[in-house]
Amino acid sequence: MALFGQRGGAPVALRRAFAALIVRQTTQHANAGRARRHAPMRLRAPLPLPAVVVSAMLLLAPSAAHADSPAPPVKPPGCTAPPHRQFDFWLGEWDVTDAKGKTAGRNRIVALHDGCVLQENWSGTGGFTGTSLNAYDAERKTWHQTWVDNNGGVLQLDGELAAGKMVLRGETLDEGKKVLQRISWQPLPDGRVRQLWESSKDGGGTWTVAFDGYYARH
Repeated sequence: MALFGQRGGAPVALRRAFAALIVRQTTQHANAGRARRHAPMRLRAPLPLPAVVVSAMLLLAPSAAHADSPAPPVKPPGCTAPPHRQFDFWLGEWDVTDAKGKTAGRNRIVALHDGCVLQENWSGTGGFTGTSLNAYDAERKTWHQTWVDNNGGVLQLDGELAAGKMVLRGETLDEGKKVLQRISWQPLPDGRVRQLWESSKDGGGTWTVAFDGYYARH
């Protein structure tokens, strides 16, 4: 309703009505003051401000205070600390080959949610596709990756940046037996990135290479 359309405090129509009332009361107050000047000195007494004027001033005061109040500060992004930026070297569009130079597929890594998350989008030459979400967990001080693919595979990894490599580790099951998984990403001097995926079925005693890929910017 128009009467209750508020704009920074009291309703607009109500403020206008009080403004008009203030003018009338102020005029009457001034006229009374002129009459008072012609009265004998002993009859003169302070002429109080009409109560309705005081009430109107108090009602309208919050509007002025609201208009002058500063805007709330803008909250800075929450992932600007250096640990959140440790995996940024993986961002971009990449052509991926194996260790022998054979094309393996293409990978696209983008930043989401104000840079707090890296999303991987893998497309292999044989129709294999997958996606992972990667983020730094400040509470645990570790990186985490969750991978899902079009074969129904799910892989969860945790780790950290060590000796210039992002190294993430996790576990899977093979016929009910635990298999350790270790994947590292290493930026190379020529601008490429090496991804080495290794698996161990004997608790880390020996490791076999599952994938050795090289990323070149598309």
